[in-house]
Amino acid sequence: MKTKTAILVLFLSLIVTASYTQEKSKKQLREERKIEKEKQISSLVDSKEFVFIGRTALGQGFRSIDLTTNSNYVEFKPDKIKSEMPFFGIGYSGIAYGSSDGGLNFEGSPKEFTIEKGRKAYQIKATVKGDTDVYLLFLSVFFEGDATLTINSNNRSPISYNGEIRPIEKKEVK
Repeated sequence: MKTKTAILVLFLSLIVTASYTQEKSKKQLREERKIEKEKQISSLVDSKEFVFIGRTALGQGFRSIDLTTNSNYVEFKPDKIKSEMPFFGIGYSGIAYGSSDGGLNFEGSPKEFTIEKGRKAYQIKATVKGDTDVYLLFLSVFFEGDATLTINSNNRSPISYNGEIRPIEKKEVK
């Protein structure tokens, strides 16, 4: 009787052990998701076509401002950069008082568009001449997907945004 019980216990423990060794641990699954996300970010940056979506704005001397309820983006393409970002800061010149356009809304062909891969992030630098100003864009894209965008211009104080990059959504032509 004791041998049958011992064999049964041994058999059950082998089954339980085999089932645990086949399942991936939470740490392994997290690591696989991280690697997959890094591959997606790498392919997006390498394609040079992506959109930055801001979650928060950090104006010079201002507290963090939530942007999740405002539509905002900067669309990056090698031949065109388009910005529809809100602006919270100081305007120096060239900005009409009380104008309805208070944001960083511009579109233009980049004079400079460089991408460098660092240890923890991609560093993207672009220079765009808008209708009334020249904009310097510095975008740091971290391998896990978060990004920080800083926009400098001649007529306004610098402003930074925290957010993420995503693929550009293709618009259907009707």
